[in-house]
Amino acid sequence: MFQLAASYASIFSMVRIGIVAGEASGDLLGSHLIEALKQKRSDIEFVGIAGPKMLRLGAKSLFPIERLSVRGYIEVLKHLWGLLKLRRQLLNHYLDNPLDLFIGIDAPDFNFWLEKKLKNHGVKTIHYVSPSIWAWRKNRIKKIKCAVTEVLALFPFEPALYQNEGVQVSYVGHPLADILPMIPDTAGARDILKLDAKDFVVAMLPGSRQSEVQQHAHLFVQAAKRIYAERPDAKFLVPLITRETRQIFELEIFNEHDLPIDLLFGHAHDAMEAADIVIVASGTATLEAALLKKPMVITYRMSKLSWQLLKRMRLQPYVGLPNILAGKFVVPELLQDDATPDNLAQTALKLVSDKDNLTEIKKEFTAIHHSLKQNTAEKAAAAVLAYLK
Repeated sequence: MFQLAASYASIFSMVRIGIVAGEASGDLLGSHLIEALKQKRSDIEFVGIAGPKMLRLGAKSLFPIERLSVRGYIEVLKHLWGLLKLRRQLLNHYLDNPLDLFIGIDAPDFNFWLEKKLKNHGVKTIHYVSPSIWAWRKNRIKKIKCAVTEVLALFPFEPALYQNEGVQVSYVGHPLADILPMIPDTAGARDILKLDAKDFVVAMLPGSRQSEVQQHAHLFVQAAKRIYAERPDAKFLVPLITRETRQIFELEIFNEHDLPIDLLFGHAHDAMEAADIVIVASGTATLEAALLKKPMVITYRMSKLSWQLLKRMRLQPYVGLPNILAGKFVVPELLQDDATPDNLAQTALKLVSDKDNLTEIKKEFTAIHHSLKQNTAEKAAAAVLAYLK
């Protein structure tokens, strides 16, 4: 009888944290944060929208994370009704099952609305990952101030932007900088992937969302054909994280029997670490490639209308995280109409042939790595624990 009573007491004394991640990069951040928090306290439960990494650590997901993995204005509009309904259902769940704290991981357009509603009901709200107010839509900072109790910023130039507006902010660094080695083990990665040391290895990362892979699959395959024509020692690695994205790419290479493309399930880290050059869709993967000190060509395509809208709101000449962090064009960017198979192939081949430039790229990326290496999970966990009784 005593054991049963103790069990009930344990259940009712659990600290309940709402948590919402919107895509693979958010799932990674969330998993590291959950793991760090669990090491400090065993009485916390996490419920909201979680990916496979967070689920493995015990987070409960009320909806599949894929429901939020939509990018681009037109693409979001197509799914808008479903997203609004899902968000309302999630809010109602939290109001019916009160929270001690809410953490929104990235997904700003989804999470800020949710955070503001919860904050108005007395819930402390933390937003993990500052949206790119330094790149576009700078006026969002006023909306953020109304929605969040604190922002956890990944990049060193971000806190000043919030402090100037009176928003509580903590710089926690980026977890990838803690995870990835300062000196990459290219030979070890090639052993894992059964690649020869003499191979010319090209890692191609078309994005994690289905919409991104649909935009980039044909572009990447045609670029690979052109690279292979000039470098017959080339091997192409394409890591994909879902069955759906793999199927999209498989259809694109169905008739390309002579092209040495290996589709990998996951293994993005290994593919980039093994590579001589990375061709990558703009996003978190560009930062991972930079932390692995790899030369890269950053590219991106989206619907024409989405591109026109985005282009009008850009505040910086570059979109890739490595260039933004360096404050200059360290690696080339080929976006939208400039993203052609010929341009990608020729830019990649030219990049790897310039040894002096490769040395400079490595130097810049090493400096970025040092600045972002902050023991991020521990710092983020400390910020969260400060709000828990």
